[in-house]
Amino acid sequence: MVSNKNFTGYVQVYTGNGKGKTTAALGLALRALGAGFRVFLGQFIKSSEYNEIKALRKFEPAVEIAQFGRGCFIKGKPSPEDYQLAQEGFTFCQEKILSGQFNLVILDELNLVLHFGLLDLAKVLELLKVRPRHTEIVITGRYAPPELIEAADLVTEMREIKHYFRQGVAAREGIEK
Repeated sequence: MVSNKNFTGYVQVYTGNGKGKTTAALGLALRALGAGFRVFLGQFIKSSEYNEIKALRKFEPAVEIAQFGRGCFIKGKPSPEDYQLAQEGFTFCQEKILSGQFNLVILDELNLVLHFGLLDLAKVLELLKVRPRHTEIVITGRYAPPELIEAADLVTEMREIKHYFRQGVAAREGIEK
């Protein structure tokens, strides 16, 4: 971990219905790794060995990755397993954040977890308040709650204008997956 007494971590939220929220967060992770930072990526809902995960693993031990999902996006009512994985994932991520070992922590798809009511938003907001001063937090996913947007220092909304998926193009290896 890069030690810099003057470094102040902020809270960033990447939300919206457009493509690129996780991709933007991973681009920031790449930049942070290049600067010698330690990075933790906690992925909610997801559990597959996506190509970006394979690439990030090449930076271990400077990066740690944990996934807390069933490997599919939640459609309809969440299952009891979704609740359990979200709770366990949040506890795990909370421990990583409070350890002070990481300069950058990405909580991928946490907005969706909050949207589905799998976690208490108040717990997330409290964690953001008590995190170590040097820890930057990035939270991704559609449907960021207004309270999280208010608490964040930077919010970016990805807005879909045009997407080839609408023309029947499936997710492509190396680009979307």
